[in-house]
Amino acid sequence: MSSDRPSSSIDRRVLISGMALLPVLSGMPLAGIAQAQTAQGGSLASWNDGPAKQAILDFIKATTDRASPNFVPPEERIATFDQDGTLWVEHPIYSQVIYCLDRVPAVVEKNPKLKNVEPFKTVLSGNREAIAKLSLRDLEKILVATLTGMSVEEFNAEAKKWSTAAKDPRWKRPYTELIYQPMLEVMQYLRGNGFKTYIVTGGGQDFVRTYSERVYGYRPSKWSAPRAAQSSATTRTASRS
Repeated sequence: MSSDRPSSSIDRRVLISGMALLPVLSGMPLAGIAQAQTAQGGSLASWNDGPAKQAILDFIKATTDRASPNFVPPEERIATFDQDGTLWVEHPIYSQVIYCLDRVPAVVEKNPKLKNVEPFKTVLSGNREAIAKLSLRDLEKILVATLTGMSVEEFNAEAKKWSTAAKDPRWKRPYTELIYQPMLEVMQYLRGNGFKTYIVTGGGQDFVRTYSERVYGYRPSKWSAPRAAQSSATTRTASRS
């Protein structure tokens, strides 16, 4: 495995969302969350019968039936899912932003000089109102400090540790369990019909890779975007045939 530093790229909307919603970090509820269970047999069991479910069924029939004018050869079947707000929660704040804030104490421990330096001092204070007033530049400093300066192996270990132990204050469950069951079923249904599925995200692709297989059944793709392109909201992060 390469020991290059992991990408610290994270989409601008992540920062903006995080800055606007930081006051709710300490226990405000996350709405509309479906606890994830493993989809069985590629069915759409969680979907109510109706236009939305029927549209999915019709799409699969049209693209996999060789007699259909919309038939898509198996090697060309690709489906892309936006992780943020589609596969798992992005409100009240992106989970990766929470990860970065949670990493501040460890960063300061390694570099004690940051203890009395903003914005680290404010984050360490735990003052929600003060944290909510952090500027976009402040959040950028936090993201850079917590997502760089380590090898890929170190980053992977830290991110995996956090995603296993960190829990949402309301649901008392790891963030990787706060994913939408109906979307998991759609992904499995597509795969069962020959589609190769991909994840795109406004967050960091290295972060998603640490849990994509465990949470979504996605194996990290061998394809990797150039570093300059990794801040794009359409960065390809993982794939699964």
